[in-house]
This record gives sequence, structure tokens and C-alpha cells, in this order.
Amino acid sequence: MITWATFPFVRYTPALILGIVGYLYFGAAWPELWPITVALACLSLGLTFWAVRQPRPAATDAAGLLSLLTIVALGATLTQRATDSRRADHIYRFGDQIEAYQAVVDEAPVVRAATYATTLRVRAVRVAGRWQRATGGVRISLPRVAGILQPQYGEVWLIAGHPDPSKPPLNPGEFDYARYLEYRQVYHQQYVHPDQYRVLRLAPPNPLVAISLRAATQLDAVFRHYIHAKREYAIASALVLGIKDDVDLATKQAYTATGTTHIMAVSGLQVGLLFAAMSWVLRKLFGRVKGFLLWSSLVGLGVIWSYAFLTGLSASVLRATVMFTVIIIGRALGRQDSIFNTLGVAAFLLLVWNPFLVADVGFQLSFLAVLSIVYVQPRIAGWLEVETYFYARRRPWQPKAVQWLWKASGWFLDKLWQAVALSLAAQVATFGLGLYYFHQFPFSFLFSNLVAVPISSGAVYVGLALLALKGLVALPCLLWPGLLQWLDWLPQGVAWVFEKMVWAFNEYIFLISRYFSGWVVRDIHVSALQTALLFGMIAAGLAWFNTRRLGWLRGLALLLLCYAGSRVAEARAVAPTEEFIVYSIPRRSAVGFWQGAVAEFVTPDSLPLTETERTYRLLPGIIRRAARRTAYRVGWRGCTVPVQRLPDPDSATGNPFFRPGPVVLARWRGLRVAFVSNRIASATQPTPVDVLVLRRNARVKPETVAAVFGPQAQVVFDSSCKIWYVARQDSLLRAQGFRTWDVTAQGAFRCAPPLAAR
Repeated sequence: MITWATFPFVRYTPALILGIVGYLYFGAAWPELWPITVALACLSLGLTFWAVRQPRPAATDAAGLLSLLTIVALGATLTQRATDSRRADHIYRFGDQIEAYQAVVDEAPVVRAATYATTLRVRAVRVAGRWQRATGGVRISLPRVAGILQPQYGEVWLIAGHPDPSKPPLNPGEFDYARYLEYRQVYHQQYVHPDQYRVLRLAPPNPLVAISLRAATQLDAVFRHYIHAKREYAIASALVLGIKDDVDLATKQAYTATGTTHIMAVSGLQVGLLFAAMSWVLRKLFGRVKGFLLWSSLVGLGVIWSYAFLTGLSASVLRATVMFTVIIIGRALGRQDSIFNTLGVAAFLLLVWNPFLVADVGFQLSFLAVLSIVYVQPRIAGWLEVETYFYARRRPWQPKAVQWLWKASGWFLDKLWQAVALSLAAQVATFGLGLYYFHQFPFSFLFSNLVAVPISSGAVYVGLALLALKGLVALPCLLWPGLLQWLDWLPQGVAWVFEKMVWAFNEYIFLISRYFSGWVVRDIHVSALQTALLFGMIAAGLAWFNTRRLGWLRGLALLLLCYAGSRVAEARAVAPTEEFIVYSIPRRSAVGFWQGAVAEFVTPDSLPLTETERTYRLLPGIIRRAARRTAYRVGWRGCTVPVQRLPDPDSATGNPFFRPGPVVLARWRGLRVAFVSNRIASATQPTPVDVLVLRRNARVKPETVAAVFGPQAQVVFDSSCKIWYVARQDSLLRAQGFRTWDVTAQGAFRCAPPLAAR
């Protein structure tokens, strides 16, 4: 039986999360909630005081339930109050009336191959020639071209024009980047041209963050100076400082395939390693000093918060630091036995500070992994008594060397088994989220983490030692610069060791990803409901292992039946689906012909899609539909869809500028689709179609389109058409009664063939 009074936040935190999630999904039209929450809080306090004086358990239960309801309301209220778009001066209220706006760079930029990306916080807008105060976040992209400096935190920009609302997913199953931004209180996006903005001044909204980011940049310069291999420098900076701008695509894919991407982010692993090392040193040197527990906890808090400051105060490191802060305080107060309540307090405080953290993948993975490690790891480790088994093999008559070998073997294999149990425990809780967010599960995680985590842990210590040693060497060199050539060999030696450790770490990850490539189950789609069912099954299984009650097995079987039923229902819904899709891929032409779980993709412009375009534009839809067979065709070559080129009477003209391009007609499942990429010949034989796809700014006139393809044709502008072209042709075609669709602005065009309805 659980004594809930000992673990209050094990109840409070889920209640707070329930309120937050409820508002995120259903609260858009809710009225102002804070009066309701205040009323519930007063009623709850009154009922609690009354229940304390009543001997009946029912009164206490009623007070407890009302308290939990109050916390649910608190979660919804905090989320409502933290939603910037509800403010009267939010830029949503001004729309496209904004002529210009002032905004400050609010975070460190993300450096990409061709652009810089960062977030601006709006301070003022100019509407009808007048400046007025405004708020709101804008995600901007700035081209990386000569003469354009990398944005700096705290720069105040003056930008001409207005930002656009964030676009929803443009293709089936695509990642909802607009919602991702909303959870970070950013509702607009803009591509800023170099001549469209000007830096006015430097005015950081938070001076402490500005100093922290500068410190992180200086520490990154140390790694850049001493670590010469580009790949090793990129991982070293990501491992110790969390700066991942220089990590190349191949390295990211290797880490993803082996389930070790968590190592590249400064989070609980690095903070925990730092605290563990510091605690061990203090315990060895001052463990018997009076008041050791209290003052060592204070030192530990100072160390981990200093590390968070030096790494730029990023969201992930702050989350881990707050979690360890609560754990350290709980240990200092003698409450370390209630670790679940301690984690509940940490999560509660973080969610009160920022309710939208509940939708953050890192927040979810961090707390679930720690909870699973705390609860599951000891139980898995208890399956085998490795050290005891080897100790029992020792005999008094054996030579000391043999006895020592038995002891050493037992110690080593026990540590190895503890690491295996740790890795398995972490996967138990994060399994469902891994499938939901990343659509894959690497079965090689055990092999990769068993070696990668110890090496990376040692590399973190060596990397921190390099930074500390460089700081110690730099101090006397400021007074006597001539000492640098004598003292610099110390950080150079540590840097050499650090680089070799990172090299070994990288080589091992690439080795695992290469030889265990078939051990990754990819393209798995689970819905939010199915993820919840997976967690329910895991919880029921753990409860059965702990209690051995058959009721939990019945619950597990019921959840398994519900999960299987949802998968069957999805398969039945997808099986009869037939669809023609014109995809929205910047500057590209791509269409898809779907028949249930079979798809054929065609790029009419004779250029194959890049791996990035496939991964981010097509693959999400493929995963969502659980496609069993896909084919990619370039320029209609090898396509199974019947295609013909319409006769071209004007092709013999001697002037290449007036020679019409070919009109391609595809007939699929009763759907007639024409593709036009140049101009239509005046004498083209009339061929009525259902869908007309205009490509590459095709030079067409509405009357010609009506004469050749019929007035009922649905006109689709694909992504190879320019914005100015679409704006001009759209108005002309609509004036003639045509229905139009712009995939760049409206997303992918989807159409079911006539035979699908039979």
C-alpha cells in the first residue's frame, strides 16, 4: 500500500500536467480561468481545514480530490497566462498592416549550410506610419552570404515588411513546425533578405544570458584552437558545451542509428557526471569534516550552476540543473529516500516556470529516463548476483593471484551488468516516445551505449580538465606573455588525449552504425493514442512484476487488445485509400500516385529528389500510411502510370523562343492529369482533363486553357512556379471561372481518382 502523504508531488505533478495538456488541446475558446482557479483554491483550503477536524475518511478524501482539481485548474491557468497570442498588443492583431518592426535577437543562432536561424522578440511595429508597442516571437532565416554577420544575442533589428504566420504542414504527415514554434511562443516566420534589415544597437534582454553566451563562445574557441580534426572538434564542442553547429549530417545519422544522440546534448548526463566527480573528490578529501553533507551540497550547487552558466544557459542544461538542484537539496535535508517525490518537485517547479515544457521532447525523455532508471534499474540488476557468484568461486587453498582474479572478474562483470541494467531501464520508459517522435528503434543501443557512455563520460572529464587547465595557464600569461610558449604544452597534451578519446568514440559509433545497420527498425508510425497504450502496457507489466497480482496481467492483456485493434483499424482505413498528390517541395516538381500502402513518386523535371527532400517531405507520409512498397521515377521513365505526350503541331517552328513545350497527359484510375511546363500550342487537340498541373511558370492564357483542357479542369501551381507568376495567373484563371490551388501557399494538392469511389 502506498502512503500518499509521503509522496505528495507524485499526485500534484500529474494533476498539473493534466491541466496543461487539457488547455493545449481544448482550451483555445475557454474564458479567463484565473477567477475559477482562485475560487477553487479558496474552497479547497476551507474544505481542508474542515476535513482535518472531522474523523470521517470521506471528508479527507473529498478535500484531497478538490485539491487535485484545483491543481488541474492551476495548470490550465498557467498555460493560458503564458500564451502570448492572447495579449492585446500581439502582432497577430496587426496582420499584414505592419510596415516595419523592431525586434531583439532572443537566442543564440543556429548555423545551417545556407542560412542563420534565430528567434526575434518584437518590441514595436509601425502601422499607418505610426510606431506602437507590440509583442510576439518571429522565427527568422537570414542567408549566409558575404558581408552578412552572424546574428548576436541582444541585437536590436529594424526590419522592413511584415512577418507571416507560421505555415502548417504542407505535405501529408509532415512535421508540424508551426505547432512546435507555438509551444515556444513563436507564431510567425520570415525570410529576411540582407537589404531588408538593419542592426540598430546591442541591448540584451537578459544581461546574464548575454554574458553566459559570450563565455560559451570563448570556451568553444579553446576547443577550436586545440582540436584540429573537424569531426572531433564538432563532437567535442557538442559533448561538453552543447554547441552542435558543426556536426555534419553523416555524424548525426550515425548517432541517430545507434541511439546515442542524447550524448551530443548537454543535459542530465554531463551535469550528473560533473556532480558525481565533484562529490567523490570532496568525500575523499573532506568526508569526515563536520557538516560535510550540508556544505558539500552547497559546493555542488555552485559547481553545476556554474557549468550551466558557462554552457550558455540552454534550455536542456537548465532543465537538468534544476532537476539535480532539487535532488541535492533533498539529499541535504535528509529526504533522499523519496526520490520519486523529489523528481515530482523538480518537474512541478519547471512546469510552473514554463508550462509549455510539457510538450518538449527533451523534458519528457529526461524525466521518464530518470524515473525508469530509479525504479527499474535496481530490479533488473537484481536478476543476477554477478559479484556474489564470482566471490563464491574463491577457495582458501587457491593462490592469491587466482583469488584476486576471481574477485577482479566479479567486480568487472558486476559493473558491466549494472551498465546493461541501466541501459535497459532507460529504454523501458523511453521506448514509446522513441517510436512516436523518431519512428525507429535501434536494437543496437545496448552495444553502442555500453562503450559509448563510458568513453564519452571520460571525455567529458578530460574536456572540462582542458578548459580548467587553459584558464589556469592563461592567468599568469596575462602578466608574463613569454610564459605561454613554456606553459602551453600542458593544455596541448590534455587536448591531444581529449581528441583521441573523441576520435575513438566517433569511430566506435560509426563502426556500430555500419555493422549493425540492419538492427534498426525504421519507419514505424504510432499515434498519440497508441503511445499512451504502450505506456499503459509497460506500467501494467511493471506493476505485475512488483506485485504478482493477476489483475495487472488482465489489464495488460486488455491494453494489448486495444493496441492491436487500433493498428487493425488504421490498416483497414489505409487499405482502400487511393490518392493523387502534388507535393509541396521548394523549387521542385513532385507528384505521387497512392493505392493503399503502395506508392509511386514521379519528378517530371527529370531531376531526382535529394535525400533531404525525401526524408522531410515524403517519408513522414510514407511512415504514417505504413507503405509497404514505394518507387521513385525520374522524368516518367519506368513509370507504371500510363503517360502520353499530346501531339504538338507547332513543334516545327524555327524560333526556339516560341516553340511550345510538351504537354504530358497521365491517366490513372480514371483520373486525367495534364502537365504543362512551357506554353500550349495554339492548335493542340482539345483534351478534357480533371487536373492541370502548371510547372516552371508555364506561359498559358485562360482562354487557351479552357479551349484545350476544358473549363472544369482544376488548375494546380506546383512548387517550381514563382510567387509573382502564381499571383498573376491565379487572378486571371479565377476570373475565367477556374478553380486553382497553389501548393506553395496552401500545401499539397490531394485528389481521389474517380474509380476510387466505385
